[in-house]
Amino acid sequence: MTRAVSRPRHMAGLSLVEMMIALVIGLLVMLGVIQIFSASQSASRLSEGASRVQENARFALEFLERDLRMAGHMGCVNDQAHVVKNLGDPINHLAAESGDGSPLDFSVSIQGYEAPDTAPGGVLTVGGGGTVPDLPDAIDALTPAPAGGSDVLVLRFLGAEGVPVNAIGLDSGNSKITGETGRMERMLKDGVSTPTLYGIADCGNADIFAGSLSGNDVTATGIDLTRYTAQPTGQTMLYRAESLVYYIGANATTGVNGLRRARADSSGSYTSNEEVVEGIENMQLMFGLDSTPQISLTAPPVGNVTQSAVASGVTTETNATGAGQWLRVGQVKVGLLAVSPDRSSSVAPTNRPAVLGVEFAQGASNDGRYRAGYEISVALRNRLFGN
Repeated sequence: MTRAVSRPRHMAGLSLVEMMIALVIGLLVMLGVIQIFSASQSASRLSEGASRVQENARFALEFLERDLRMAGHMGCVNDQAHVVKNLGDPINHLAAESGDGSPLDFSVSIQGYEAPDTAPGGVLTVGGGGTVPDLPDAIDALTPAPAGGSDVLVLRFLGAEGVPVNAIGLDSGNSKITGETGRMERMLKDGVSTPTLYGIADCGNADIFAGSLSGNDVTATGIDLTRYTAQPTGQTMLYRAESLVYYIGANATTGVNGLRRARADSSGSYTSNEEVVEGIENMQLMFGLDSTPQISLTAPPVGNVTQSAVASGVTTETNATGAGQWLRVGQVKVGLLAVSPDRSSSVAPTNRPAVLGVEFAQGASNDGRYRAGYEISVALRNRLFGN
């Protein structure tokens, strides 16, 4: 029996044309996947940048709002009521001329300094702007220096939490104030380990002075504070006095601007300086003024805020007359321009973020960071007449 001889089969495969078509289809699919991935990554970066900006701005505004509401706090009686009652209080035992911008001038509880060309309607280039003119020496010496194009805010008040006074004594011209045991740690809040500025107040008087803390005792050298009555018969409270300046300054490591807070001590210098919130590129301020043009014993505030002005529109005088104009402030509008810490887009923005009427234009080069403006209006509760 003869077996049939099988013929070899031809090898099956792809032609060159078929291979080229498959490669093109594969490339198109890969291009689509890459585009989807790239768009998703860009959207993620933009979303993350917007979230960081919103978070930083919200925290910064809450921080500013808290201290703004405390401006003028002088115990049971606010600073305007002291003026209107003509009690001669608060008495400032620190060396400072009224209205001169010294950190120790507690006759002015709120004060602002205006950067040039930043009134409503102005346009600034992102990261640009002129330096604030005529700053007090103590603010001018801050490190890092205040950023150009951004306003500066000064606040002075007695701390929110006081300590009931158990005893007041006078020895060789020095007053010794003993606070209630277990509450003196209030003098050390916010990381202040060695406070030197204090206030003492009841519901009629207030004194601001330099002192030294030891245990439950604060010693005021060369000052007689025995006009106050200790508890349980008196309502006298001991406070830490605060003299703060808020401004925008560059971070030494990243170079990115942030909201900074500097705290003064009894030497009249801002010896404590910290970055409160990163990524705050610019701050703009406007002040609501009482309709009374010059508040005094015969012309008390009426409580109606009828004007709004930038700091230079309130006053530029550095004397008692200027101090009287700052007494009219009952409301503050704060605007912040926040920026993302990293690039969030490669596309140059088409819109100009605005803060209190000031627009911010992108410079010649696009840094790719997300920016947005945020605003808040704060009524100064210690300036609401009758409190």
